[in-house]
Amino acid sequence: MHESNSTQSQNRLLAALPSGEYQRLQPLLTPAELTLGLLLYETEGPVKYVYFPLNSLISLVVPMEDGSAVEVGLVGNDGMSGISALIGESMSTDRAVVQIAGGAVRTSLAVIKEEFSRGGALHDLLFRYMMAHLKLVSQTLACNARHTVEKRLARWLLTCRDRVASDDLKLTQEFIAEMLGTRRATVSGAASALQTEGLIEYRRGNIRILNQQGLEEFSCECYKVVKEESGRLLGQWPQRAKARGRAG
Repeated sequence: MHESNSTQSQNRLLAALPSGEYQRLQPLLTPAELTLGLLLYETEGPVKYVYFPLNSLISLVVPMEDGSAVEVGLVGNDGMSGISALIGESMSTDRAVVQIAGGAVRTSLAVIKEEFSRGGALHDLLFRYMMAHLKLVSQTLACNARHTVEKRLARWLLTCRDRVASDDLKLTQEFIAEMLGTRRATVSGAASALQTEGLIEYRRGNIRILNQQGLEEFSCECYKVVKEESGRLLGQWPQRAKARGRAG
């Protein structure tokens, strides 16, 4: 029981479920260790499992014809992978790859679809999460088109931090460059600028956020816009869900 409660508390979607709904779902959740670079599903491929990250991070990317890929979304302890396959065909609209290794729990897409069809708290919660995710995707696309790479990097690091609840991010410049859709040399220059400002510390394969508030002030408005919208959609959900569970 203690391990079950710990797992629920580490993923905010699961934590928002009323006790009764979580207890029904919990036996169907299997622990999963997500390794760096693990491909969970491919674009237009079948989605068999969905993952609820605990301290890992999943990148949702769109591959291009030249072999490159651009990140359009992130899934961490705030959500669930495979959200695009929840409605309609069980196919993915993007590629899901593990960006930061760590723990997660998983279950089959069929299980989540069945729970979603019940129309209870999980249905409402996943619908709200879907709306928040769409805001993240659209704002990311706008950010990539309008803002400098330094501000985009600051926004992206803050977004990663929020979803793994850690100031230490095990990320390589090569991976960051691919996610931001730019060259490694450009990322190196941007990281150096943030380090010079005393906002981050970069060592090979690891970035440490030294000044979160300063990084937020340096970042473009996109980080704040997405965070506020996610808070509006999901921020008060745990309290509403728990109250609903007590009422039931």
